[in-house]
Parts: sequence; C-alpha cells; structure tokens
Amino acid sequence: MSSAVSLPVLRSLVTGSPPYQVAQSEIREAARTLFPRMAARPHLLDVFSNAQIELRALSRPLGWYLEPRGFGEKNAVFIEQARALITRLGAEALARAELRPTELDAVIVVNTSGLSTPSLDAWLIESLGMGRHAARLPIWGLGCAGGAAGLARAADLVRAGFKRVLYVAVELCSLTLVKGDESKSNFVGTALFSDGGAALVVTSPDVPGPPPLLSLHGAYSTLIENSEDIMGWDVVDDGLKVRFSRDIPALVRGMMRGNVAEALAAHGWTQEEISTFIVHPGGVKVLSAYEEALDLPSGALDSSRAVLRAHGNMSSVTVLFVLEEALKAGPRGKALLSAMGPGFSAEHVLLEL
Repeated sequence: MSSAVSLPVLRSLVTGSPPYQVAQSEIREAARTLFPRMAARPHLLDVFSNAQIELRALSRPLGWYLEPRGFGEKNAVFIEQARALITRLGAEALARAELRPTELDAVIVVNTSGLSTPSLDAWLIESLGMGRHAARLPIWGLGCAGGAAGLARAADLVRAGFKRVLYVAVELCSLTLVKGDESKSNFVGTALFSDGGAALVVTSPDVPGPPPLLSLHGAYSTLIENSEDIMGWDVVDDGLKVRFSRDIPALVRGMMRGNVAEALAAHGWTQEEISTFIVHPGGVKVLSAYEEALDLPSGALDSSRAVLRAHGNMSSVTVLFVLEEALKAGPRGKALLSAMGPGFSAEHVLLEL
C-alpha cells in the first residue's frame, strides 16, 4: 500500500442545483395529471410521501413537464442546463482549491441522464479557460454508481501523474420523465428523481493549496453477473425511459455485507475501523437494507437521509452531496463511500477524513 504521504487528496467540493425548486407535495399533485390511470387508485400516490423527500430541484418549471416532450427537446435542455451548472460549479471548486484553470492536468465529467457529443468536458475546458492539452475522461452510463466511480478515477489519474484533476458530475434526471407512460418504473422515477451537480478538485499532496478535506486510499468495483435487467435506460422515441427490475433492497441485504468486507480487506481495512459510511440514497428502503446488511447503529446514515429529504435522488451526483453533508459534521478517521447502479454494480471508495 502507498504511504499516507503519497495518497491523492480532496482539495475542494462544491454542489449545486438548477434554478427551479419544487416541493414534493406539488409534484404529487402533478402526478394526477401525468398518471391519470394510476392516480385513480389513490393509495398508489403514497409512493410520493413514502419516499421521504420534501424538496427537489428541476431544470424547468413544473408545468413544463406536464406537456409531451420529445427526446430532442429534452436533450437540448440537458445540454443547456448541464453546461451552465458545471461551468459555475467547476469555477467555484477551482477557486476554493486555489488553482487557476490553466494549472489543471485532467478533467473528468460523469453523467448518465443526457447525451452530448462533443462531450461535456470539452465544453468545460473552453468555458473555464483550461489548458488545451489537459487529459479528458468523460464517463457515461454508470448511473447512481457514477459518483463513486468518478471519484475513484480522479484518484487514479493523480496516482498516474496527473497532479491536478477537476472532477464534475451532473445529472438532470427530471428530463427522463416520459409523459403518457404509466409504467411502474416511470411512476417511481417521477417520485424520486431530481437534478443537480457537483465539482471536486483532487490533487497530489505536494500541490500547494488549502488543507485537504480527505485522502483517497483506494477503491473497489463489483459487476454482478446476470444483472443487466435490474436498472438502466430503455431508449424510446420520447427519450431515456427508466428501467427498474427486481428488488434492489433485497439485493443489498443479500450481498452488501460480503461485498463491503471484500472491498475493505483488499486494502487491509476492516468494518470495525470505519467511523463514517457515506452511502448513495437510492431510496429509503435501500438505506434501510444497507443498515440491516452491515448492522449499522442508529443514525449512521443520517447524512444520506438528509440529502434524500432535501434533494431527492440525483443519480451519480447524490453521493457527492452526501459526502459534503458528512464533512460538515467534521468527522475524523476512516470512511467508506458506496453507491450502486446500472450494470448492476457496486462501487466503493476508501477515504480518510
């Protein structure tokens, strides 16, 4: 293992949202228009209150989603809003890290909820004024697991010699709503999904700057066999239609204890050493399953629940909001950041706060 001196470190972390903040109660009422057949059975609307979400950010006013929108129109909104969000957050992350854009060696952009070619990292280089020889790593398709995987890849780049890395994740999941589709997956997604972004600067420890927020010890990835059906997008004329299959909480209860033990053991750690768990809040049932699988004490995932309540599920971005929330509490010691997503896969990042 690398010595503590040579570990990549996190210099800054900034999160943000698109401009439209909407209460969950308003979205529940809008669901009566979006899902008239399901709304005729009032108990089905309980999913909106059972989600334990109070507020969500959207890329357009709520009324915009009540009209049919084609893939092209929705994706144009994605590009417009994603570019604006990552430019703002990226600039702030660099300022907090006390770095000039021209000093960056590499940029990573993670997203799954929209398409852009050229990829968003090219836009970011232009808009921030980065050097034109910076290495680019766009990562698409990892969904909720992407926030953890992107952080792991940022650390990998630093270990490989790219000493200053800007890592940005952006997801505008609200734009994947397919009006007129009354499938269970689309209905549940409407109760959970929201929009947001995060920007982080990861550097080698010898780069001058503010005191590090944490060090990155390593990562562990698992692709579960025969699991492609569990989560993903079906590409239809109206856009990216969410696909949920099988019982994800049951999967977490069945595999997470052993998977976490493997991830920690690969780096010589044990669960008893972990003081903080930073978990992507895919939903309240997923968080409960995680607590059950790892036998966590009450309150161990309070940061995850706080982010879910205040922001909803922003796919890859959400676990980075949780990391920010956990850092506010000023914890010290070893931590594990975890997320699961399409593949179906699990991603873990070992941190020291």
